[in-house]
Amino acid sequence: MNHALRIVALVVCWLPGAAAPGNDPVVDLGARRELFVDDFLIGELRGDARRTLQKPTPHEVVLVTDRPWEGNTSAYYTIFQDADLYRMYYRGSHYDEKTRRETHREVTCYAESRDGLRWTRPDLGLFEFEGSKQNNIVWDGLGTHNFTPFRDANPAAPPEARYKALAYGERGSRRGLYAFQSADGIHWKLLRDEPVITLGAFDSQNLAFWDALRGEYVDFHRHFRDGVRDIMTCRSKDFLHWTQPVFLDYPGAPREHLYTNAVRPYERAPHLWIGFPTRFHPERGEQVEPIFMSSRDGRTFHRFSEAVIPVTAPQDRIGNRSNYMTWGLVRLPGNPTEYSVYATEAYYRGPSSRVRRFTYRIDGFVSVRAATQGELVTKPLRFDGDRLVINYAAPQGRVRVEIQDAGGKPLDGFRATDCAPLRGDAIDQVVAWSAGPEVGRLAGKPVRLRFEMENAQLYSLCFSRAAKGP
Repeated sequence: MNHALRIVALVVCWLPGAAAPGNDPVVDLGARRELFVDDFLIGELRGDARRTLQKPTPHEVVLVTDRPWEGNTSAYYTIFQDADLYRMYYRGSHYDEKTRRETHREVTCYAESRDGLRWTRPDLGLFEFEGSKQNNIVWDGLGTHNFTPFRDANPAAPPEARYKALAYGERGSRRGLYAFQSADGIHWKLLRDEPVITLGAFDSQNLAFWDALRGEYVDFHRHFRDGVRDIMTCRSKDFLHWTQPVFLDYPGAPREHLYTNAVRPYERAPHLWIGFPTRFHPERGEQVEPIFMSSRDGRTFHRFSEAVIPVTAPQDRIGNRSNYMTWGLVRLPGNPTEYSVYATEAYYRGPSSRVRRFTYRIDGFVSVRAATQGELVTKPLRFDGDRLVINYAAPQGRVRVEIQDAGGKPLDGFRATDCAPLRGDAIDQVVAWSAGPEVGRLAGKPVRLRFEMENAQLYSLCFSRAAKGP
């Protein structure tokens, strides 16, 4: 580097407001929950502490697409909780591998459940199939290839548009995503005769939802970037007029084919968005596998490379398009410590395909894990609250927490040796020191947290206020 360039570099480093070399800027944490899905809070990992991607645990098959209007290419499942009811929407379709033709038209099907385990397919009586309306077809016609509904959380949404959907369709030269609305999630109609989003490829599960933090709708849909399948996003205030779509960014990740996206805000930390995009392998016989990614702005995503549901998971996942994650993350009754997700299997493989349930620990998509001994030191942060609450697991180990000043000096009364060791497993565990759990006198001041971990995993943390008595 020549002399002039060295001077410029030093000036840039010491611009007013920039962090001094070796110092992290202070994170204004407030009372929000933070997960370790990225390195936002991580200042340093020591010993064998590592961020570790978690995989969901497989459970039972909840749906077999064995009705005449369904079949082995049924796909693009949407699952969400609606009060005490769970709703499922999906494409019903079938492909004859011998003749290499579809055996019937595509339709949109509907199922519902009270527990997320046992699903019924009600006779809706809306659309005829082979001479009968005794079926669970909820939509027929434009958009059945990938009709993707959601319950609109916009408080200003009128009753007749409490449910909305995007779906790809073509009407002559008018191709793109069409907008739909419904008052009850069963009876649907077009919002407009023209497509509302036209830039994209769209042959995927294209989705939208209400972003409560920003007060607008957001869409994620498929397109090609330099010949590679990828994901675009755009926004709207009214679900009809959308901004120009832009591609997502994945800093440090390789260029890979991504099909579905399954993006959603995470309810326990709604400033974080998580997604389970489907990685597509044309070189492996069009094999697919869901991976995990997260974002803080809806545009830039941190993407993990390892599959969260590998093709070796049970069962029939190794074939062409046989391992999609559905768009759905729900808590089931009587199970407050887990989320259920669902994924497909046996696509093309037989007379039917299947949907299987999997479970994640609450906040348990990524952990900081120390297999033997390790430490996590956070960046400097300011918090609001009087209790530190963590989600951790150490059934054969322990966790201790130290609070330091911004420079890394342990604070009296909050040293690791003052901390009551945490053992076992808890979703929302209050941390206590010799003098108790009260940390309110440190609120608003820059501090660091140092976690001593032995054979333990840490999933999330937040600061909260103690419940007041009557």
